[in-house]
Amino acid sequence: MTQATAYDITRPELPHWEEPPADLSGAIREIKTALRARIEASGRTVDEVFEVVERKVADRVAEITAAKERGEQVWPVIEYADIESGAVTPEQLEHLKRRGCLVVRGHFSREQALQWDQDIVDYVESNHFFDNYRGPGDDFFGTVGSKPEIYPIYWSPAQMQARQSERMATVQGFLNRLWTSESDGEQWFDPERDSLYPDRIRRRPEGADSAGLGTHLDPGTLDLWMTQAYQQAFRHLFDGSVEQYDPWDASHRTAGPQYPGSTMCSAFRTFQGWTALSDMDHDQGVLHTVPIPEAMAYLMLRPLLDDVPDDEMCGVTVNQVFPADWKWHSLLMEGLAGIPDVQAGDSVWWHCDMIHSVAPVQDQKGWGNVMYIPAAPWCPRNEAYAASVREAFLTGSSPSDFPEEHYEREWPNRFQPEDLNETGRRGLGME
Repeated sequence: MTQATAYDITRPELPHWEEPPADLSGAIREIKTALRARIEASGRTVDEVFEVVERKVADRVAEITAAKERGEQVWPVIEYADIESGAVTPEQLEHLKRRGCLVVRGHFSREQALQWDQDIVDYVESNHFFDNYRGPGDDFFGTVGSKPEIYPIYWSPAQMQARQSERMATVQGFLNRLWTSESDGEQWFDPERDSLYPDRIRRRPEGADSAGLGTHLDPGTLDLWMTQAYQQAFRHLFDGSVEQYDPWDASHRTAGPQYPGSTMCSAFRTFQGWTALSDMDHDQGVLHTVPIPEAMAYLMLRPLLDDVPDDEMCGVTVNQVFPADWKWHSLLMEGLAGIPDVQAGDSVWWHCDMIHSVAPVQDQKGWGNVMYIPAAPWCPRNEAYAASVREAFLTGSSPSDFPEEHYEREWPNRFQPEDLNETGRRGLGME
Protein backbone atom coordinates (compact mmCIF):
# COMPACT_ATOMS: atom_id res chain seq x y z
CA MET A 1 0.00 0.00 0.00
CA THR A 2 1.28 3.47 -0.87
CA GLN A 3 1.22 5.66 2.21
CA ALA A 4 0.25 9.29 1.69
CA THR A 5 2.14 12.08 3.42
CA ALA A 6 0.83 14.55 5.97
CA TYR A 7 0.59 17.13 3.20
CA ASP A 8 -1.69 15.09 0.91
CA ILE A 9 -4.72 17.30 0.17
CA THR A 10 -6.99 14.25 0.39
CA ARG A 11 -6.23 14.01 4.10
CA PRO A 12 -8.83 15.23 6.60
CA GLU A 13 -7.94 18.67 7.93
CA LEU A 14 -6.80 18.87 11.53
CA PRO A 15 -8.23 21.61 13.73
CA HIS A 16 -5.60 23.59 15.58
CA TRP A 17 -5.48 26.10 18.41
CA GLU A 18 -2.43 28.34 18.57
CA GLU A 19 -3.49 29.38 22.08
CA PRO A 20 -5.09 27.19 24.76
CA PRO A 21 -8.75 26.66 23.84
CA ALA A 22 -11.40 28.12 26.11
CA ASP A 23 -13.42 24.89 26.01
CA LEU A 24 -10.66 22.43 26.85
CA SER A 25 -12.82 19.30 27.05
CA GLY A 26 -14.55 20.13 23.78
CA ALA A 27 -11.24 20.77 22.04
CA ILE A 28 -9.83 17.46 23.28
CA ARG A 29 -12.83 15.59 21.90
CA GLU A 30 -12.53 17.44 18.59
CA ILE A 31 -8.79 16.83 18.12
CA LYS A 32 -9.05 13.16 19.07
CA THR A 33 -11.86 12.63 16.58
CA ALA A 34 -9.86 14.40 13.86
CA LEU A 35 -6.63 12.49 14.56
CA ARG A 36 -8.43 9.15 14.50
CA ALA A 37 -10.07 10.08 11.21
CA ARG A 38 -6.73 11.12 9.75
CA ILE A 39 -5.12 7.81 10.70
CA GLU A 40 -8.06 5.82 9.37
CA ALA A 41 -7.95 7.71 6.06
CA SER A 42 -4.58 6.04 5.46
CA GLY A 43 -6.23 2.63 5.48
CA ARG A 44 -4.89 1.72 8.92
CA THR A 45 -6.65 1.70 12.28
CA VAL A 46 -5.48 3.51 15.39
CA ASP A 47 -4.83 0.15 17.04
CA GLU A 48 -2.66 -0.97 14.12
CA VAL A 49 -0.57 2.19 14.20
CA PHE A 50 -0.17 2.04 17.98
CA GLU A 51 0.85 -1.60 17.75
CA VAL A 52 3.81 -0.64 15.52
CA VAL A 53 5.05 1.78 18.15
CA GLU A 54 4.28 -0.55 21.04
CA ARG A 55 6.36 -3.35 19.49
CA LYS A 56 9.38 -1.09 19.05
CA VAL A 57 9.10 0.28 22.58
CA ALA A 58 8.67 -3.23 24.00
CA ASP A 59 11.87 -4.33 22.25
CA ARG A 60 13.75 -1.37 23.76
CA VAL A 61 12.37 -2.07 27.23
CA ALA A 62 13.46 -5.71 26.91
CA GLU A 63 16.99 -4.55 25.96
CA ILE A 64 17.15 -2.23 28.96
CA THR A 65 15.82 -4.89 31.35
CA ALA A 66 18.33 -7.44 30.08
CA ALA A 67 21.20 -4.97 30.46
CA LYS A 68 20.19 -4.28 34.06
CA GLU A 69 19.99 -8.02 34.81
CA ARG A 70 23.51 -8.48 33.42
CA GLY A 71 24.74 -5.67 35.65
CA GLU A 72 25.57 -3.46 32.66
CA GLN A 73 25.29 0.30 32.63
CA VAL A 74 22.24 1.40 30.61
CA TRP A 75 23.37 4.99 30.08
CA PRO A 76 26.05 5.63 27.44
CA VAL A 77 29.24 7.19 28.82
CA ILE A 78 31.69 9.07 26.57
CA GLU A 79 34.89 10.86 27.51
CA TYR A 80 35.01 14.57 26.77
CA ALA A 81 38.48 14.12 25.25
CA ASP A 82 37.01 11.76 22.63
CA ILE A 83 34.27 14.25 21.74
CA GLU A 84 36.81 17.07 21.45
CA SER A 85 39.20 15.05 19.27
CA GLY A 86 36.51 13.48 17.10
CA ALA A 87 37.40 9.99 18.35
CA VAL A 88 33.85 8.89 19.27
CA THR A 89 33.30 5.56 17.50
CA PRO A 90 30.34 4.70 15.24
CA GLU A 91 29.31 2.11 17.83
CA GLN A 92 29.22 4.76 20.56
CA LEU A 93 27.16 7.06 18.35
CA GLU A 94 24.69 4.29 17.57
CA HIS A 95 24.34 3.49 21.28
CA LEU A 96 23.83 7.17 22.09
CA LYS A 97 21.08 7.60 19.50
CA ARG A 98 19.45 4.37 20.60
CA ARG A 99 19.32 5.47 24.24
CA GLY A 100 18.93 9.24 23.76
CA CYS A 101 20.98 10.09 26.86
CA LEU A 102 24.62 10.51 27.78
CA VAL A 103 27.12 11.09 30.57
CA VAL A 104 30.15 13.09 29.43
CA ARG A 105 33.09 12.15 31.63
CA GLY A 106 35.55 14.92 32.39
CA HIS A 107 33.54 17.59 30.61
CA PHE A 108 35.22 20.00 32.99
CA SER A 109 38.03 19.26 35.39
CA ARG A 110 36.95 18.21 38.85
CA GLU A 111 38.89 21.14 40.29
CA GLN A 112 37.06 23.61 38.06
CA ALA A 113 33.64 22.21 38.99
CA LEU A 114 34.40 22.26 42.72
CA GLN A 115 35.64 25.83 42.42
CA TRP A 116 32.42 26.84 40.64
CA ASP A 117 30.45 25.19 43.44
CA GLN A 118 32.31 27.23 46.03
CA ASP A 119 31.98 30.38 43.92
CA ILE A 120 28.19 29.94 43.90
CA VAL A 121 28.15 29.61 47.68
CA ASP A 122 30.23 32.78 48.00
CA TYR A 123 27.97 34.55 45.48
CA VAL A 124 24.70 33.85 47.29
CA GLU A 125 26.11 34.35 50.79
CA SER A 126 27.82 37.64 49.95
CA ASN A 127 24.44 38.91 48.79
CA HIS A 128 22.55 37.62 51.86
CA PHE A 129 20.34 35.39 49.74
CA PHE A 130 19.09 33.24 52.61
CA ASP A 131 18.20 36.29 54.67
CA ASN A 132 15.92 37.45 51.86
CA TYR A 133 14.68 34.14 50.43
CA ARG A 134 10.88 34.16 50.19
CA GLY A 135 10.32 30.46 49.56
CA PRO A 136 9.75 28.49 46.35
CA GLY A 137 8.45 30.64 43.52
CA ASP A 138 6.65 27.85 41.68
CA ASP A 139 4.72 24.69 42.47
CA PHE A 140 7.00 22.39 40.48
CA PHE A 141 9.88 22.62 42.97
CA GLY A 142 7.71 23.77 45.85
CA THR A 143 7.99 20.53 47.85
CA VAL A 144 11.68 20.82 48.68
CA GLY A 145 11.31 22.92 51.82
CA SER A 146 11.93 26.46 52.98
CA LYS A 147 15.65 26.48 52.35
CA PRO A 148 15.93 25.78 48.65
CA GLU A 149 17.42 22.82 46.92
CA ILE A 150 16.66 24.68 43.69
CA TYR A 151 18.21 28.16 43.91
CA PRO A 152 16.47 30.77 41.69
CA ILE A 153 19.88 32.12 40.65
CA TYR A 154 20.77 32.67 36.99
CA TRP A 155 23.58 35.20 36.57
CA SER A 156 26.41 34.07 38.80
CA PRO A 157 29.88 34.24 37.24
CA ALA A 158 30.16 30.44 37.65
CA GLN A 159 27.00 29.73 35.64
CA MET A 160 27.86 32.16 32.87
CA GLN A 161 31.46 30.97 32.62
CA ALA A 162 30.21 27.43 32.09
CA ARG A 163 27.51 28.48 29.61
CA GLN A 164 29.87 30.40 27.35
CA SER A 165 32.87 28.09 27.67
CA GLU A 166 34.43 26.45 24.64
CA ARG A 167 34.13 23.03 26.28
CA MET A 168 30.37 23.51 26.70
CA ALA A 169 29.99 24.63 23.08
CA THR A 170 31.94 21.55 21.94
CA VAL A 171 29.57 19.15 23.68
CA GLN A 172 26.44 21.06 22.66
CA GLY A 173 27.51 21.02 19.02
CA PHE A 174 28.26 17.29 19.21
CA LEU A 175 24.78 16.61 20.60
CA ASN A 176 23.01 18.96 18.20
CA ARG A 177 24.58 17.21 15.21
CA LEU A 178 22.83 13.98 16.23
CA TRP A 179 19.64 15.64 14.99
CA THR A 180 18.48 16.31 11.45
CA SER A 181 18.59 20.10 11.47
CA GLU A 182 17.91 20.63 7.75
CA SER A 183 15.13 19.14 5.62
CA ASP A 184 12.70 20.17 2.87
CA GLY A 185 14.95 23.13 2.04
CA GLU A 186 14.67 24.51 5.59
CA GLN A 187 17.35 24.89 8.25
CA TRP A 188 15.46 24.30 11.46
CA PHE A 189 18.38 25.24 13.73
CA ASP A 190 22.09 26.05 13.68
CA PRO A 191 23.86 23.15 15.43
CA GLU A 192 27.01 25.20 16.02
CA ARG A 193 25.39 28.08 17.92
CA ASP A 194 23.69 27.80 21.30
CA SER A 195 21.23 30.30 22.73
CA LEU A 196 22.64 30.08 26.29
CA TYR A 197 19.26 29.20 27.82
CA PRO A 198 19.55 30.40 31.47
CA ASP A 199 18.34 28.02 34.16
CA ARG A 200 18.76 27.55 37.88
CA ILE A 201 21.10 25.58 40.16
CA ARG A 202 20.51 22.79 42.65
CA ARG A 203 22.43 22.34 45.90
CA ARG A 204 21.17 19.43 47.98
CA PRO A 205 23.14 19.12 51.23
CA GLU A 206 24.63 16.03 52.79
CA GLY A 207 22.12 14.32 55.07
CA ALA A 208 19.14 15.72 53.17
CA ASP A 209 15.83 13.93 52.75
CA SER A 210 14.20 14.66 49.40
CA ALA A 211 10.97 13.42 47.84
CA GLY A 212 12.51 13.75 44.38
CA LEU A 213 10.46 14.50 41.28
CA GLY A 214 7.93 12.19 39.64
CA THR A 215 8.15 10.90 36.07
CA HIS A 216 7.31 13.63 33.56
CA LEU A 217 8.29 15.32 30.29
CA ASP A 218 9.07 18.95 29.49
CA PRO A 219 8.55 19.58 25.74
CA GLY A 220 4.99 20.88 26.08
CA THR A 221 1.48 19.78 26.98
CA LEU A 222 -1.67 19.85 24.83
CA ASP A 223 0.11 22.08 22.31
CA LEU A 224 1.89 18.91 21.11
CA TRP A 225 -1.42 17.70 19.65
CA MET A 226 -3.24 20.98 19.07
CA THR A 227 -0.85 23.45 17.36
CA GLN A 228 -0.14 23.36 13.66
CA ALA A 229 3.65 23.22 13.97
CA TYR A 230 3.60 20.20 16.24
CA GLN A 231 0.96 18.50 14.13
CA GLN A 232 3.49 18.73 11.30
CA ALA A 233 6.39 17.70 13.53
CA PHE A 234 4.52 14.53 14.52
CA ARG A 235 2.92 14.07 11.09
CA HIS A 236 4.11 10.48 10.60
CA LEU A 237 2.26 9.33 13.71
CA PHE A 238 -1.08 10.41 12.28
CA ASP A 239 -0.83 9.97 8.51
CA GLY A 240 -0.36 6.21 8.22
CA SER A 241 3.44 6.35 7.87
CA VAL A 242 4.34 5.74 11.52
CA GLU A 243 7.39 3.68 10.53
CA GLN A 244 8.95 6.90 9.23
CA TYR A 245 8.68 8.73 12.56
CA ASP A 246 12.13 9.93 13.61
CA PRO A 247 12.59 11.39 17.12
CA TRP A 248 15.80 13.04 15.86
CA ASP A 249 14.09 15.09 13.12
CA ALA A 250 13.74 18.76 14.12
CA SER A 251 11.30 19.60 11.31
CA HIS A 252 8.70 22.19 12.41
CA ARG A 253 9.71 22.00 16.09
CA THR A 254 11.60 25.28 16.21
CA ALA A 255 9.03 27.83 15.07
CA GLY A 256 5.71 26.93 16.65
CA PRO A 257 4.17 28.39 19.82
CA GLN A 258 3.91 26.63 23.16
CA TYR A 259 1.02 26.95 25.54
CA PRO A 260 1.94 29.05 28.60
CA GLY A 261 2.23 27.50 32.02
CA SER A 262 4.41 27.20 35.11
CA THR A 263 6.40 24.30 33.69
CA MET A 264 6.78 25.33 30.04
CA CYS A 265 10.04 26.13 28.27
CA SER A 266 9.99 28.85 25.62
CA ALA A 267 13.15 27.52 23.99
CA PHE A 268 13.67 24.50 21.79
CA ARG A 269 16.19 22.19 23.45
CA THR A 270 17.73 19.25 21.62
CA PHE A 271 18.94 17.95 24.96
CA GLN A 272 18.26 18.89 28.52
CA GLY A 273 21.31 18.76 30.70
CA TRP A 274 23.18 19.54 33.85
CA THR A 275 26.78 19.79 34.93
CA ALA A 276 27.79 18.13 38.21
CA LEU A 277 29.34 20.39 40.84
CA SER A 278 29.85 17.54 43.31
CA ASP A 279 30.42 13.80 43.25
CA MET A 280 27.15 11.82 43.27
CA ASP A 281 26.58 8.10 43.66
CA HIS A 282 23.93 6.42 41.51
CA ASP A 283 21.74 5.54 44.52
CA GLN A 284 21.65 9.03 46.07
CA GLY A 285 18.50 10.60 44.63
CA VAL A 286 19.77 11.00 41.08
CA LEU A 287 18.24 11.47 37.63
CA HIS A 288 16.39 8.59 35.97
CA THR A 289 15.05 8.48 32.42
CA VAL A 290 13.17 6.11 30.17
CA PRO A 291 16.05 5.96 27.65
CA ILE A 292 13.88 5.34 24.59
CA PRO A 293 13.64 8.33 22.20
CA GLU A 294 10.77 6.66 20.31
CA ALA A 295 8.68 6.70 23.49
CA MET A 296 7.22 10.04 22.43
CA ALA A 297 5.30 8.24 19.68
CA TYR A 298 3.76 5.97 22.32
CA LEU A 299 2.82 8.98 24.46
CA MET A 300 1.26 10.85 21.54
CA LEU A 301 -0.84 7.92 20.30
CA ARG A 302 -1.86 6.46 23.66
CA PRO A 303 -4.78 8.92 24.28
CA LEU A 304 -6.43 7.80 21.02
CA LEU A 305 -7.05 4.25 22.23
CA ASP A 306 -10.56 3.21 23.21
CA ASP A 307 -9.85 2.78 26.92
CA VAL A 308 -9.18 6.53 27.37
CA PRO A 309 -12.23 8.78 27.98
CA ASP A 310 -13.07 11.07 25.05
CA ASP A 311 -12.22 14.25 26.99
CA GLU A 312 -9.03 12.84 28.54
CA MET A 313 -5.41 12.88 27.28
CA CYS A 314 -3.91 10.43 29.77
CA GLY A 315 -3.51 13.18 32.34
CA VAL A 316 -2.00 15.81 30.04
CA THR A 317 -3.53 19.27 30.39
CA VAL A 318 -2.41 22.90 30.35
CA ASN A 319 -0.56 24.71 33.17
CA GLN A 320 0.78 21.43 34.54
CA VAL A 321 3.70 19.18 33.76
CA PHE A 322 3.24 16.41 31.14
CA PRO A 323 2.87 13.29 33.34
CA ALA A 324 3.96 9.74 32.62
CA ASP A 325 2.57 7.11 34.96
CA TRP A 326 1.77 3.46 35.53
CA LYS A 327 -1.94 3.94 34.80
CA TRP A 328 -1.49 4.85 31.12
CA HIS A 329 2.17 4.14 30.33
CA SER A 330 3.09 1.00 32.28
CA LEU A 331 5.26 -0.41 29.48
CA LEU A 332 7.35 2.74 29.37
CA MET A 333 7.73 2.89 33.14
CA GLU A 334 9.37 -0.54 33.11
CA GLY A 335 12.29 1.03 31.22
CA LEU A 336 13.20 3.65 33.83
CA ALA A 337 16.98 3.67 34.39
CA GLY A 338 19.23 5.87 36.51
CA ILE A 339 22.53 7.53 35.76
CA PRO A 340 25.80 5.93 36.88
CA ASP A 341 28.02 7.45 39.55
CA VAL A 342 29.24 10.87 38.44
CA GLN A 343 32.05 13.12 39.56
CA ALA A 344 32.18 16.88 39.77
CA GLY A 345 32.86 18.12 36.24
CA ASP A 346 30.91 15.37 34.47
CA SER A 347 27.79 16.43 32.58
CA VAL A 348 24.51 14.57 32.05
CA TRP A 349 22.26 14.93 28.99
CA TRP A 350 18.89 13.55 27.86
CA HIS A 351 16.79 13.98 24.70
CA CYS A 352 14.21 16.75 25.06
CA ASP A 353 11.26 14.35 24.62
CA MET A 354 12.48 11.93 27.26
CA ILE A 355 10.51 10.84 30.32
CA HIS A 356 12.61 11.63 33.38
CA SER A 357 12.45 11.81 37.15
CA VAL A 358 14.62 12.36 40.20
CA ALA A 359 14.64 9.51 42.70
CA PRO A 360 13.83 10.19 46.36
CA VAL A 361 16.61 9.95 48.92
CA GLN A 362 16.90 9.79 52.70
CA ASP A 363 20.00 10.92 54.59
CA GLN A 364 21.87 11.68 51.40
CA LYS A 365 25.55 10.74 51.39
CA GLY A 366 27.54 13.72 50.16
CA TRP A 367 26.27 16.81 48.36
CA GLY A 368 24.09 16.71 45.24
CA ASN A 369 24.92 19.90 43.36
CA VAL A 370 24.32 20.71 39.70
CA MET A 371 23.85 23.66 37.38
CA TYR A 372 21.27 23.17 34.66
CA ILE A 373 22.66 23.93 31.19
CA PRO A 374 20.89 22.43 28.15
CA ALA A 375 21.66 22.33 24.46
CA ALA A 376 19.35 24.99 22.98
CA PRO A 377 20.57 25.70 19.44
CA TRP A 378 19.93 28.97 17.64
CA CYS A 379 16.61 28.85 15.77
CA PRO A 380 13.58 31.13 15.25
CA ARG A 381 11.99 30.07 18.53
CA ASN A 382 15.19 30.54 20.55
CA GLU A 383 16.06 33.79 18.82
CA ALA A 384 12.66 35.18 19.86
CA TYR A 385 13.22 34.11 23.47
CA ALA A 386 16.75 35.53 23.46
CA ALA A 387 15.34 39.07 23.38
CA SER A 388 13.78 38.59 26.82
CA VAL A 389 16.89 36.78 28.04
CA ARG A 390 19.09 39.74 27.09
CA GLU A 391 16.89 42.09 29.10
CA ALA A 392 16.95 39.73 32.08
CA PHE A 393 20.73 39.46 31.86
CA LEU A 394 21.30 43.18 31.64
CA THR A 395 18.99 43.92 34.59
CA GLY A 396 19.78 40.86 36.74
CA SER A 397 16.16 39.71 36.50
CA SER A 398 14.72 36.21 36.51
CA PRO A 399 14.21 35.02 32.90
CA SER A 400 10.61 35.08 31.72
CA ASP A 401 10.25 31.28 31.74
CA PHE A 402 10.68 31.33 35.50
CA PRO A 403 8.88 32.89 38.50
CA GLU A 404 9.38 36.64 38.88
CA GLU A 405 11.71 36.54 41.88
CA HIS A 406 14.51 38.84 40.63
CA TYR A 407 16.89 38.31 43.56
CA GLU A 408 19.96 39.34 41.59
CA ARG A 409 18.91 42.77 40.35
CA GLU A 410 20.93 44.65 42.98
CA TRP A 411 23.75 42.14 43.38
CA PRO A 412 26.96 43.95 42.42
CA ASN A 413 29.04 40.84 41.69
CA ARG A 414 26.78 39.17 39.13
CA PHE A 415 28.25 38.41 35.71
CA GLN A 416 28.63 41.59 33.65
CA PRO A 417 28.24 42.31 29.90
CA GLU A 418 31.94 43.13 29.58
CA ASP A 419 32.71 39.58 30.74
CA LEU A 420 30.96 38.01 27.74
CA ASN A 421 33.15 36.30 25.17
CA GLU A 422 32.19 35.79 21.53
CA THR A 423 30.21 32.65 22.33
CA GLY A 424 28.29 34.44 25.06
CA ARG A 425 27.48 37.45 22.88
CA ARG A 426 26.27 35.25 20.01
CA GLY A 427 24.23 33.13 22.38
CA LEU A 428 22.40 36.19 23.68
CA GLY A 429 21.93 37.64 20.20
CA MET A 430 24.22 40.57 20.95
CA GLU A 431 26.20 40.36 17.69
